[in-house]
Amino acid sequence: MTAPAPVPAKKRKFPWWIYWLALFLIIVFMISPIIPVTISSMIAESNGCVVHEGFVNPCVINGTDYGQMLYELGVMGWFFLATAPLGLIALVAWLVGMIVHRVLWGRARRREAMQQ
Repeated sequence: MTAPAPVPAKKRKFPWWIYWLALFLIIVFMISPIIPVTISSMIAESNGCVVHEGFVNPCVINGTDYGQMLYELGVMGWFFLATAPLGLIALVAWLVGMIVHRVLWGRARRREAMQQ
């Protein structure tokens, strides 16, 4: 009685989707403080109001003063001073990690191919 032939291992592809997802999350983290600033500016501009980080300016929209809220949204841009460097560090770590993983994965695939 002979043993059945070994089933060849399924050829796995490199998990690019994990790296693209991580890159997307890093970029979203980096630019997240810019989103409320942009919203604040758009609301203020469309209603003829002035928004800056110096002090609260009144901005009456439909009888309600939204100046404080627009000011707070505008000041959130200062968080970019923290998220930008952290995001750049994360991008460098992401790139190094991806390159190392890809090189090691490629070597393992070649080693598997040579053994078969």
